[in-house]
Amino acid sequence: MDSGPHDEDDLLGALAAGNLPEEEDPHAGHDHGPTADLSVRPAVPEDAPLITALQLAAWRARGLVDEDLLATVDTAAVTAQWGAAITDPPSPRHRVLTALAGGEVVGFLAYAPAGDVSLPESAGTDPVEVIALEVRAGHTREGHGSRLLAACADLVRDSGGTCLVTWSGQEDEARTRFLGSAGFAPAGPRRALGTGAVDVVESCWFAQV
Repeated sequence: MDSGPHDEDDLLGALAAGNLPEEEDPHAGHDHGPTADLSVRPAVPEDAPLITALQLAAWRARGLVDEDLLATVDTAAVTAQWGAAITDPPSPRHRVLTALAGGEVVGFLAYAPAGDVSLPESAGTDPVEVIALEVRAGHTREGHGSRLLAACADLVRDSGGTCLVTWSGQEDEARTRFLGSAGFAPAGPRRALGTGAVDVVESCWFAQV
C-alpha cells in the first residue's frame, strides 16, 4: 500500500488546482446535458466561495474530516486558494469546471497533472488526475457528475491526454458505483489518507479518454 504523511494542510493544499489562463475556450457555452438549463462551464472567480462551501459540505457529509478540525478551517483562506486556482493556475493542465442548474452552481470538478502513480500500460502516459468532484446535496442523481466528467474528458483529450485517474475511499460505495458506471476501473495502487477523523484507505481508479 502506498502511504505517506497527510495532514490538514495537505488536504487543503490539494484544492489548489485551477483552470487555464483567460483565453478563448473552445468549450465555453457548450452544454454537457439534455437542456440549456443543465450545463458545465469553466469556473470563474465568483464561483470560489460556492466551491469552498461545496467541498466542506461534502467532507462533512461523508465524515472525512473531524468536526473540531472543520470548525478551525479558515474558509476565507480556502476561498482565496480556489480564487487563485481559477485565475492563476500553475499550468495549462490545471483546471476547475462548474456544473450549473439554471444559473446556480451545483457542482464542480478540479483536475491537474497526476503525480507519480503506477498504472496499467493501457492507461498510456501523462495521466491527468481528477482531484475533486462534488455535487451539492439535493442535486445528486441529476447527471451533473457525469456531465462534469464528460467535459473534463473532452478537454483532456483535446490537449493530447489519454487517461484520467482519481482516488476514492474503499468504503465509499456510492462513489465507487459512480466511477464504475462512468467507465473507470481499479488501477491497483492504494494509499492511506489521514483526515483528522478517520484513516481513509483510498484506491486509484483510471479511465481512458
